[in-house]
Amino acid sequence: MFADLSPKSRVLVGRLKVFFDTHIYPNEERHHHEMAEMRREGNPWRPVPVVEELKVIAKSQGLWNMFLPHPYEGQGGISNLDYAPLCEIMGRVSWSGEVFNCSAPDTGNMETIERYGTSEQKKTWLEPLLDGKIRSAFLMTEPAVASSDATNIQCSIRREGDEYVINGRKWYSSGAGSSSCKIFIVMGKTDVTAARHSQQSMVLVPRDTPGVTVIRPLSVLGYDDAPHGHMEVLLENVRVPVSNVLLGEGRGFEIAQGRLGPGRIHHCMRSIGAAERALEMMCDRLQSRVAFGKPLSEQSVWHERIAESRCMIDQARLLTFNAAWKMDTVGNKDAKAEIAMIKVVAPNVSCKVVDWAIQAFGAAGVSQDFWLAEAYAHQRTVRLVDGPDEVHRNAIAKLELAKRAKLSMAKPA
Repeated sequence: MFADLSPKSRVLVGRLKVFFDTHIYPNEERHHHEMAEMRREGNPWRPVPVVEELKVIAKSQGLWNMFLPHPYEGQGGISNLDYAPLCEIMGRVSWSGEVFNCSAPDTGNMETIERYGTSEQKKTWLEPLLDGKIRSAFLMTEPAVASSDATNIQCSIRREGDEYVINGRKWYSSGAGSSSCKIFIVMGKTDVTAARHSQQSMVLVPRDTPGVTVIRPLSVLGYDDAPHGHMEVLLENVRVPVSNVLLGEGRGFEIAQGRLGPGRIHHCMRSIGAAERALEMMCDRLQSRVAFGKPLSEQSVWHERIAESRCMIDQARLLTFNAAWKMDTVGNKDAKAEIAMIKVVAPNVSCKVVDWAIQAFGAAGVSQDFWLAEAYAHQRTVRLVDGPDEVHRNAIAKLELAKRAKLSMAKPA
């Protein structure tokens, strides 16, 4: 079982909470108004002024790139367990991660380039990403196939001399809408005749490469998630140097597995933060509203829901901490069961708690005046991103069955 948080993490948690009280929560309304103004002007896909201002403050206070597990030239260097409570705090405000350069998909992309990229790739793309000068996108999911099985991907990456020629259509490409997005990580097939898990490769594609077309933003239950968005992207005869491949041809599935482990647990950490905030809002609302002659908080159905919410959140947090600890101690591959379990549990818990909070708020809960509708849209989506619930449940079941089969074989006849 996991140990306690390190002194470093405890200090960072304290500093991050102060930053939220001083800079994030007081600016939630400003962020909402600035996004509304950008939409009225017809271009919500550009940096939000308040976020850009807060980035400078966060960087000056050393609250920057806290996600990176392996230090790169003085940046990052924190365990998954120590990052968990920090990421949970960021989950309380959907846009806050960017303030600390800790938002998806940039975190996963930076980890991928740091772990699998060449020195030149790191110099060209990782360093400006770590500095917050540019943003990135991850292009894996496709509209024409069931992308929960990554081996289904049809995007073609064909070698011609010293170049790759890329053709395909991607969607829900997170980050691709931002005007600051300068680099895509594209997953496609380089050899359809190879073994099933060796057909795929990942290639770095600059956003301004000829043949790249961002077709449209895709909404999530009505939310466009500007300014980064989830875009449909067309790749038509896109040419990039062979040197842009990550790790090597046929290593794409391997990279995806390495990338998605941390990405999955980061989503779970943020989901717990969202659930925690929803519970706080639920309690405050129930104590401030009277129905049928007494405060809603005195009605037994709400006692049941508050208690159940607390139990579920704490269980999910402990499971997340344990998965993070396993990743730190035995590696992502050997922690796959724990990662799969928390990827099922955390977003489902958050969906349930946010849903109860919406019920406590009544009609206000589904309005744009409160954070809850946005939170529900996001948490419901987390049940799909980085693998749907069904895929993770299937993986957990197979691991359990394999354990029993192994024990049965070991018993004497």
